This record gives sequence, C-alpha cells and structure tokens, in this order.
Amino acid sequence: MAGEIDLQKTLAALQPERRPGEYVFVSLPAARADLKPIVQVVETEGVTVVVDRLEADAQNLPYDYVAVMITLRIHTALEAVGLTAAVSNALAAEGLSCNVVAGYYHDHLFVPADRADDAMAALAKLSRG
Repeated sequence: MAGEIDLQKTLAALQPERRPGEYVFVSLPAARADLKPIVQVVETEGVTVVVDRLEADAQNLPYDYVAVMITLRIHTALEAVGLTAAVSNALAAEGLSCNVVAGYYHDHLFVPADRADDAMAALAKLSRG
C-alpha cells in the first residue's frame, strides 16, 4: 500500500500516538550488540543510538536529552513534501524542539519528555487545521 503524499490529507489524519517510556540519544564510538536501539545512525564521529532511558541508565551511558516518542500513525510516502516542515513549525511555535525520524510507514518525533502534553496538544491543533 502506497503512503499518502497529499499534505492536507496527511495533516488532517496525523493520529499522533505517544509511545510508552522515555528515550535518550547516546553517542558511542561504535555500535554495541548489547544495546537495543530503536534508532541507530552511523556518523563520521561515531554511532548515535536512541535507546530507552532505563536501558541507558542500567548501562551507565551518558546522555543529556530525555525525550518521548510520538508516532504519527498516518502512513506517509517517503517522497511526501512538507510534513516535516509543518510539524516542526507547529512545535517550534510552542517553543518545542523536535527530532524527526522517518520510517517506511510512519514518522516518529522525539520531543522533550517534560513537554510531551504540550507537543500532543500542538499536533492535535495542527491536525484540526
């Protein structure tokens, strides 16, 4: 099934869902088999992983950004134009940082854990138009 490419249809059907738990971004010199990252990005400087905060704490991994993960349940096409900009602008208007990760089916937003309710409200407002 192809993902939605029409921005207005996408925004109207965002269906943001807050995932349980808190997540942290950790920088490592190399990937580690003992971690269960939900996101992993290989960069020149090392490997960035996003892991559950409890896992990071158990492994004594340093981090400084605690986030919640919000999944936009609408199935968007990877070539869709404007969704990331619309979402980040709506959150920025509320003073919220946002780190976006695009999966094949959905976009996932990492926003400050202490502002999760504000982020959900901003996304609901965006979806209503």
